Amino acid sequence: MKNKVDILVGAQWGDEGKGKVVDTMGPNVDVFVRYQGGANAGHTVIVDGKKVIFKLLPSGMLYPGKLCVIGNGVVVDPEQFLKEVQELRERRQDRACLVVSSLAHVVMPYHKILDKAQEVFRGKGRMIGTTGRGIGPCYVDKYARNGLRVEDLLDADRLREKLSVALEEKNRILTKLYNEKPMSLDEVLTPAVEWGKNLAPYVGNTSELLYDAVESGKRVLLEGAQGVLLDIDHGTYPYVTSSSTSAAGGFTGTGLPLACLDRVIAVVKAYTTRVGEGPMPTEDKGEIGDRLREKGGEFGAVTGRPRRCGWLDMVALRYSMRLNGANVIALTKMDVLTGMKEIKVCTAYERNGTKTDRVDFLVLEEYRPVFETLGGWDEDISACETFESLPAAAQKYVEYIEKGAGAPVQLIGTGPDRNQTINRGL
Repeated sequence: MKNKVDILVGAQWGDEGKGKVVDTMGPNVDVFVRYQGGANAGHTVIVDGKKVIFKLLPSGMLYPGKLCVIGNGVVVDPEQFLKEVQELRERRQDRACLVVSSLAHVVMPYHKILDKAQEVFRGKGRMIGTTGRGIGPCYVDKYARNGLRVEDLLDADRLREKLSVALEEKNRILTKLYNEKPMSLDEVLTPAVEWGKNLAPYVGNTSELLYDAVESGKRVLLEGAQGVLLDIDHGTYPYVTSSSTSAAGGFTGTGLPLACLDRVIAVVKAYTTRVGEGPMPTEDKGEIGDRLREKGGEFGAVTGRPRRCGWLDMVALRYSMRLNGANVIALTKMDVLTGMKEIKVCTAYERNGTKTDRVDFLVLEEYRPVFETLGGWDEDISACETFESLPAAAQKYVEYIEKGAGAPVQLIGTGPDRNQTINRGL
């Protein structure tokens, strides 16, 4: 088996700029793969000042002649999928070949209703902060073994049979627990049959397709959604997403064997952000947080929600690097720190007078950050093309992150556009 597969993961709480990194790597990649999550993930790519937001499709869709795959670990919203494909076609940007796993589970209309109803039911103080797009309830059905897969949409008779059983259960939950209106079979079945017809040309055996690609020497990039600290097993539970966002999820979400792995690329934002509820030790609710949010455009690509912002959390980053076995860093949004007189980095946590450099999610909300202060810079770095052309303080910050995280920074984002990138061998 050839080592031709790279896995790209968000090393924080998501929104690290993975879309831009994937797009930047594009010329050297043959196959782009989404392996988990769903349409709750907004990956933004900016080319020549024009923004494209991929909620479900792989970020390599803008490259002609490439293969883009949605793996079995993704939960597919057919409506969103077809909308994104149509938008690309209208802009004449549908340049890649696109294949969807027949084994991927499908987000149905009742999943979205349940998602929103469950969040309201949790009440203030217990809300997760979901996007309300049905991702969690769809994964619940997957593991309860009563979900619908893409292949089910292709057979109208089988679809009717499965939907009848599913709706019987869902309507009981909707009406008796959440006081919602029941859904009729026809109102769900009719659009689902049409989705199946429109999806059919894209559906295939992606596990076999990806294996053949690796065997033939193709370079494959597995693109994670969200971030490692939102992993269903290893994140800040219960304030997490519903899938395995870590590198390990790349194999269960595609069917590729571990033997083909080459690199694990951790995408790290030069500061820290988080959307939704849950602990975030370095969150700054004052001037610094506001400045990072406004200058960094820290608003959700899918929901538009303002992101919580703060200084880089090196303790959490080291945890992510270890968990994923990450051996390369892509550092994004360095330009947002320009103009800061000083830059702080959280190097430890403090609780009840005791310091620690380890993560304990059970008491993470009680931790207070212990900061180390570095010098800032005023020079505009958006036009820098080499590491050496960066201001000395910016170079020191990159080196500081390399030392603290234990891996080389091989890509540095100096602005939002595809070309505003310093590539040091990624």
